[in-house]
Amino acid sequence: MNEIKQADNRMGKEEKLRLKTLVDGLFREGETLYDFPLRINFRALGQEGLSGSFRCGTPEGVGPLQMLVTVPKRKRRRAVDRVLLRRRIREAYRLNRHRLRETVAESGAIATLGMAFIYMHGENSDYALIEKKMRRLLDRLTTMIEEGRLTVHNNTQDKKDEPDQ
Repeated sequence: MNEIKQADNRMGKEEKLRLKTLVDGLFREGETLYDFPLRINFRALGQEGLSGSFRCGTPEGVGPLQMLVTVPKRKRRRAVDRVLLRRRIREAYRLNRHRLRETVAESGAIATLGMAFIYMHGENSDYALIEKKMRRLLDRLTTMIEEGRLTVHNNTQDKKDEPDQ
């Protein structure tokens, strides 16, 4: 039974937001929530919007939840501080994402939910504070999905800009 729980907590490659098209769209069209010292940019894509984001269809390895963490160099100059904070944020997300994952799976309209967690504070925060703020942000996002207040993008911006030929 412990083996099942451990496998459920792992973050695989499909949960890492790494495709340039999805990252660019997230920052261009995404919505934002704040809970200092964290900011979350997120964008929900339906199946049409996801496949329309790429020329040759959806690549393999795009999961229902995808996330990335960034700690700006402008806020934390030392690389060891940035790495430490990235690890703390990633761990807090990994341990608290389960309710969000279930809600996205139940919604049916969301093919993938891309999220970018951005650290906004000029000093290192301890793990307890980061986890508390992460839990609050994920709860707010889950509530938005449950209440239907989250915009699901089904059309890509590129298709709208192209003239009909």
